[in-house]
Amino acid sequence: MHDKNLPPIRRQIVAQLQESLERFSRARRGVATPVSTGCTALDRHLPQGGLTRGTLVEWLSPGAGSGAGSLALSAAREACRDGGPLVVVDRTKSFYPLAAVQAGMELARLIVVRPESAADEQWALDQSLRSSGVAAVLCWLEKCPARVGRRLQLAAEAGGNLGLMIRPATTRGDPCWAEVRFLVTPLVSAAERQLRVELLRLRGNAGGRTFNLELNDETGIVRLAPAVATATVVRHATGG
Repeated sequence: MHDKNLPPIRRQIVAQLQESLERFSRARRGVATPVSTGCTALDRHLPQGGLTRGTLVEWLSPGAGSGAGSLALSAAREACRDGGPLVVVDRTKSFYPLAAVQAGMELARLIVVRPESAADEQWALDQSLRSSGVAAVLCWLEKCPARVGRRLQLAAEAGGNLGLMIRPATTRGDPCWAEVRFLVTPLVSAAERQLRVELLRLRGNAGGRTFNLELNDETGIVRLAPAVATATVVRHATGG
């Protein structure tokens, strides 16, 4: 992050160092093909046209049923197309495997881990992300202290897989170790299920783009909603 109090020449040096570190980080991760989010409209606004293996992606949700889980599953499905399983770390025991199958996941590629404590959850996430044999890791994290987030980021880099984290929208102001952070808000519409997705963070680039998407729950297909849609935002009383 640039410090506005630094003289211009120092800001330029810091920017050059950050660029060099980013190139080094990309080189460490290799030149793997980017992973589609499952929605071409989102892919077009991401570096290299998709999500990068070896990184974390956060989907912020205002509450259950927001659609964040469905979008994360779409990305997980795409990450598994080149081989490797999806590891679901489900401490809340709310994950429904058949929903993943309905979204296009092969049941044989699904590993569900249900830890009993926060410590076990963090250990399971760390070990799964560090495994190069895993294609993607999906979890629901209400709390993620900075040291834990940094550790998970390093684990994803080491394993070269994709870490998909669904978190409460109330964590929007918390430190973020994800390369990409989305905010997903459900919309009320007479047509198919619609979601508003805001690109909050994109490392190295400005976020701020917003997309209205349509999600077909039966096929798992996600696409840009028609511009004429008159959907309105669903208000949630609580986060999580």
